[in-house]
Amino acid sequence: QVQLVESGGGLVHPGGSLRLSCVASGIIFSNYGMGWYRQAPGKQRELVASITFSGNLNYADSVKGRFTISRDNAKNTVYLQMNSLKPEDTVVYYCSADYPWGHRLYWGQGTQVTVSP
Repeated sequence: QVQLVESGGGLVHPGGSLRLSCVASGIIFSNYGMGWYRQAPGKQRELVASITFSGNLNYADSVKGRFTISRDNAKNTVYLQMNSLKPEDTVVYYCSADYPWGHRLYWGQGTQVTVSP
């Protein structure tokens, strides 16, 4: 039915870059807000960046100026460009799809980002 499939995670050195991708299926993509969250072991999942169906952007203070979220409705895909990565960015990142006129929130399986010297 609904699937969100993340890719692009991996190991990178401090100061490096990664681009995460999330391909959605089973939804009318253009009607959903899309987001990226991250969750460290034993901690609550936190919002990293989001983009509404109309293109409004929101970022966590910790990633402002370093990360950029974007969406390509023709490809049913949301991206997270991550630059100037820090060791504290090491965590599992999750893609989300949020239907704003109801109470539907979907999650991907997560992709691991590791920033290490």
